[in-house]
Amino acid sequence: MGECEPRGEGESVSEVELAYQVGQTVEVTVADVAQGGWCVARLEGLPVIFVRHALPGERVVARVTEVTSRFARADATEVLEASADRVEPPCPQAHPGGCGGCDWQHASLPAQRALKGAVIAQQLRRVAGLDLDREITVEPLPGDEPAESGLGWRTRVQFAVRPDGLAGLRAHRSHEVIDIGDCPIAHPAIRDLGLLDYSWEGAGTVEAAAGSTEPADLFRAAPPDDPAQPDDPAQPDHSAQPGHPAIPVHQDRVVILTKAGRAPRGRRAPGSAPGRGAARDERGRDARVRSDDRAVEPFPQEAVDSVEAEAVLIRSAHRLTPVRGRQYLTQFAAGRHWQVNAGGFWQVHPAAADTLSEAVVAALEPKPGDTALDLYAGAGLFAGVLAPLVGADGSVTAVESDAAAVRDARANLDVYPWVRVHRNDVALAVADPGLPQARLVVADPPRAGLAREVVDYLTGGSGAERFAYVSCDPATLARDLGLLIAGGWRVDRLRAFDAFPMTHHVECVVTLSR
Repeated sequence: MGECEPRGEGESVSEVELAYQVGQTVEVTVADVAQGGWCVARLEGLPVIFVRHALPGERVVARVTEVTSRFARADATEVLEASADRVEPPCPQAHPGGCGGCDWQHASLPAQRALKGAVIAQQLRRVAGLDLDREITVEPLPGDEPAESGLGWRTRVQFAVRPDGLAGLRAHRSHEVIDIGDCPIAHPAIRDLGLLDYSWEGAGTVEAAAGSTEPADLFRAAPPDDPAQPDDPAQPDHSAQPGHPAIPVHQDRVVILTKAGRAPRGRRAPGSAPGRGAARDERGRDARVRSDDRAVEPFPQEAVDSVEAEAVLIRSAHRLTPVRGRQYLTQFAAGRHWQVNAGGFWQVHPAAADTLSEAVVAALEPKPGDTALDLYAGAGLFAGVLAPLVGADGSVTAVESDAAAVRDARANLDVYPWVRVHRNDVALAVADPGLPQARLVVADPPRAGLAREVVDYLTGGSGAERFAYVSCDPATLARDLGLLIAGGWRVDRLRAFDAFPMTHHVECVVTLSR
C-alpha cells in the first residue's frame, strides 16, 4: 500500500505500516534465505522485512520498497559487512532499481545452489512436514561446468517494449522497462540476433527462442562408429548416457511479436495504415508486415526485415501467424529430434531436457511391458523417452490440454503405435473412468503444481506404483508432496537441478512409490 493511498472507513493501520514507510532506510542483519530470491531480516520488536540483493549473514542498509499489512519488502542498497559468497554481478543491470530478471547474480554459483537447496528443504519442512535425512544438493547441469559461468544458457527470452520502441526487461515487481543493452544469461544464439538494437515501436513484446538441430560433438560420449541415427525417432542415439547428456547446438531461431496491448482500438502507428501518408513499397502498396499477402499488424518493417532469425511470427490471442518461416522449432534431446511449436513449452536450459529425461527414467525404472501415464505431457518428451523402454508389449498414455502441443506430441510419437496422446484437461482426464490404468506415472505441471484432481487420482484407486514428479516451484511441490504422503505415498528420492542459474528458480524431480 502506498503512503498516500486512502483507507476505507474503519480500516485499521497494521503493525507493519506503523513500523515502515516506502523509501525509509534501515540497517539490518540478514538471516535466512526465503522463497523467491529474498532474504529475511528482523529488527527487534518490529515486523519481518524481506530483503533483495543481500545474502544470509550480511549486514546491509536496506531501502523499503513496499509495505503490506503483514511484512515489508526492501532492497539492499549498501553492504556494510559482506558475505564470503558475495561476488561482483556479471550484469551491470543486476542492482536495486535495475533489471528484475535475475535474483542471485551477487552470489557465487556454489552459493546460489546452496541457497536454492535451503529453500527446497525449508518448504518441505514447513509445508509438507517432511525432513529429509540429508542436505539437498542442487546439481549443476552439463555445460555449466567446468567454466562455472552460469551465463549464456537461456534459449527463450521475452523482452518488453516501451512506447518509444525500445526493447528491454522489466524492473523487479514493476512494469517499468529497463534499457539493458544486453542480457548475459541469454544464449549466444539469442544475443546474436541483436534484438535490443532495433526499434520495435508498435509491439508490446518481442520474444526470441532457439531450437537445437544437433548435439555438439564436444559433449558427445558416443564412439565415432556409433550406429544410432538421431534423425530416426525409432532409433534413439544413446550417446547421451546418464551423467553425459549431449549439449545441443542451437541453429534454429524464431522471433515472436505481440501488438502493444495499450494501443486504442482503431488507432495505428503513424505511416502503418493505407491512405494518405502511409508507408508504401516501391510499387505503391501498403508496406506493413504481411503474411500470405495480408497485412497482419502495424509492426516496424525495417526491424522485421533486418532481424536474422529463421522465422518471424505474430502472436495474436492464442494464434501464431507467420510473417516468414515455419511455426515450430526443432529441438534435440534424448538422442533424437523433437518438433515443438514456436510458442510452446520446452526447457530453456540446453541440457535440461536430457537431464530431466534421465532423472525421470531413473525414478520410474520402466521395464518391457510396463504401462505408463504422462500427465501435462507437452510435446511428448517423457512419453517419448518411456515408449522404447516399455516396448510394444507395454503402453504409454500422454495427456495434454494445449492443442498445438498435442499436435507436436502426436507428430513426435507417431513411430510408437503403443503410445496414445489425448487432448484433455488433465484434471478432467484423471476423472475419466476410460483412462487406461498405469503402473508408472510422470507429471510435469506448470508452476501452480498438480491439480487437486490429480492428487485424488494418485491417492485413490489408480493402481500407480511409482510416480515421478517434475516441479519448478518448491512451494507447490511441498504442498503436493504433503497431500501425497498423507495419501499413502512415500518419498524415495529428491533430486534438484540448477536449470536456471542466476535466478531463484530450480527444477526438482521427486521419486515416490507405494
